[in-house]
Amino acid sequence: MNASLASSAPLDARATHWLSREHIVAKPGFNRWLVPPAALAIHLCIGMAYGLSVFWLPLSRALSVGRPTPAACPDMGVVTALFTTTCDWRVSDLVTVFSIGIVVLGLSAALFGGWLERAGPRKAGLVAAVCWSGGFLIGALGVYVHQLWIVWLGMGLIGGIGLGLGYISPVSTLIKWFPDRRGMATGMAIMGFGGGAMIGSPLADTLIKTFRTNDTAGVWQTLAVMGVGYLLFMTAGAFGYRVPPSGWRPEGFMPRATGKAMIASGHVHLDDAHKTPQFWLLWLVLCLNVSAGIGVLALASPMLQEIFGGALIGRPGTALVDLDAAQKAQVAAIAAGFVGLLSLFNILGRFFWASMSDKLGRKATYATFFALGCALYAAAPWAAHIGSQALFVMFFCVILSMYGGGFATIPAYLADVFGTQFVGAIHGRLLTAWSTSGIVGPFVVTKIRELQAASGVQGADLYGRTMYILAAFLAAGFVANLLIRPLARRWFMKEDDVAAMGANGTAAPAREGSFGIGRGGLTAPAALAWAVVGLPILWGIWITLSKALILFR
Repeated sequence: MNASLASSAPLDARATHWLSREHIVAKPGFNRWLVPPAALAIHLCIGMAYGLSVFWLPLSRALSVGRPTPAACPDMGVVTALFTTTCDWRVSDLVTVFSIGIVVLGLSAALFGGWLERAGPRKAGLVAAVCWSGGFLIGALGVYVHQLWIVWLGMGLIGGIGLGLGYISPVSTLIKWFPDRRGMATGMAIMGFGGGAMIGSPLADTLIKTFRTNDTAGVWQTLAVMGVGYLLFMTAGAFGYRVPPSGWRPEGFMPRATGKAMIASGHVHLDDAHKTPQFWLLWLVLCLNVSAGIGVLALASPMLQEIFGGALIGRPGTALVDLDAAQKAQVAAIAAGFVGLLSLFNILGRFFWASMSDKLGRKATYATFFALGCALYAAAPWAAHIGSQALFVMFFCVILSMYGGGFATIPAYLADVFGTQFVGAIHGRLLTAWSTSGIVGPFVVTKIRELQAASGVQGADLYGRTMYILAAFLAAGFVANLLIRPLARRWFMKEDDVAAMGANGTAAPAREGSFGIGRGGLTAPAALAWAVVGLPILWGIWITLSKALILFR
């Protein structure tokens, strides 16, 4: 027995060693351009969180498949819905999965951010892969046995932990690999989170149609297949992570002088970051920017339909309620194209604005988000009143590009203010702002719409007050961003403490430089890695554009 335990110990140690931060320090000859595809592989999978709605309608009719009468129980309570085996689930109960996931994303990122910095991105990425894919597999079981609480547990709680760890796993690593292009580097990865639904939604729809029969909705099979696929793809991404040696910097790169462009030359400890007013101002900046954008995403389709109604199909002056069923179906298809276009601009904005922030500076980039976004929200009711669909759509495409850009720019903003030593963990704590805005934004937009509708308001006026309130959100964000100043020297760690800790958990080398690491552009291995993640992105863009073309017919 003791001999058996002794022989297994080295195996356990070797397995842990393969996942440790020390083992993944890059060796001479490593190409830093291999790291972004690894991050994209993980973000493209967890980004399906935005596309989970593709499952809700089929699941809301799962028990009715093949039955002469629907298995609907509209008056059941939430507790009954969680445990019923005879009633179809309501869409409102299923949407809770997304809410749980986003809340847990912020909480898990905040709780496990410090562990991630110690354990390294490979171990964190692998845990994220197990949780996210495991959530899908547990969700498949819940659908198979028709137990909603299992779906909530799997896709909401466990999947949410995978979301949080997967989202922050590459941030610190990419910023350290690309100190010369912080915004672009994080933009590349976080662009993947926006693109996950663009790929996953049409894939899930295809799989559901493939597995659907006269006796099953095809959802549990789809969740199982996607869960296995995500496990393989995310695991490959996790094992693709490498971290630079302490003191590494790109060949020829010289850090900017202290005091310029708000870029700190030191590092703030994780335990001190949240004690500074700058942290909470940045928390507010992210929360307000996301609240304004996510509120529109939540109601984009009904908003376009209710504002323009029959004008979308060449019947100006005809309200949505006055259209027949066939005409409403045409309007809904056009609105779906609008949602797809917003999603595409959300994705592209993550890379564009984050890259632009390397030139403009993070503070100026966020000032642009708030000033331009405020003006566009205030102008949207005017575009609706004059009946200009083109202007209305254009305004919101730009707004959603800045919504996505805010997510991609904030990690580089944090690195500028707090340094890079604990930026992944600090980013994790800041993501509680996302959890908050995921509740605040949709609630505000939905509640105002309900009040307006109850008062008999219709058409272009139905969302006018909402747009002005969202503009006020962004105006408040502009002020918060304006108040952000460089940190006082007392907040930064002493150089001896940083050196002892090592920038990647290992002993700091005696000198700084490239050490022959990070060189190389589009080499054969890099081209292959980029093709693996790039081809699915291009396919998703093609599908999205194909659906969006209906807007311009």
